[in-house]
Amino acid sequence: KEFCSILNDYLLNQRDIVVTGVAKDGREALALIEEKKPDLVVLDIIMPHLDGLGVLEKLNTMNLEKMPRIIVLSAVGQDKITQRAITLGADYYVVKPFDMDVFTKRIREMFNGAPTESIRKTTTVVETEVATQAKGPIDLETEITNIIHEIGVPAHIKGYMYLREAITMVVNDMELLSAVTKELYPSIAKK
Repeated sequence: KEFCSILNDYLLNQRDIVVTGVAKDGREALALIEEKKPDLVVLDIIMPHLDGLGVLEKLNTMNLEKMPRIIVLSAVGQDKITQRAITLGADYYVVKPFDMDVFTKRIREMFNGAPTESIRKTTTVVETEVATQAKGPIDLETEITNIIHEIGVPAHIKGYMYLREAITMVVNDMELLSAVTKELYPSIAKK
């Protein structure tokens, strides 16, 4: 199964989330967003015809009654791409693979003030990479440790604990991504 299908199937099993459409490329995504007027769009950075950043750029020029919340998915965690997506209006940025339970929890948190029955959602993803679904809940510290090890940072280096702390802080407050040098680094330096 494609990643898009896996995500769609998973979200269809959530009682409080309604998938209103699935697009296979950026142009189709824009048409669906205009037609269905979803509360939330899950947007992959890498899509044919028009990529995720292109979709965000076009959304900003469209006369939508209400701009949907945007979660951007990417297999790439580059700071420049993340920052660009956030600047263009993304509310949240997720690097694949990710835990589906945590992902749906983040969706619910975005709509904390809204009644959960009213969440409508359009999934706009095209990707061949398969998401990893955890068998049980994984705590944040373990998840961060696994990611740090995956990218090859040895635990014995001096900056390891600072890196772990920075990731934890960003996971708990995504706004820090837009203030890395002004808020994140000074906060870590104090510890």
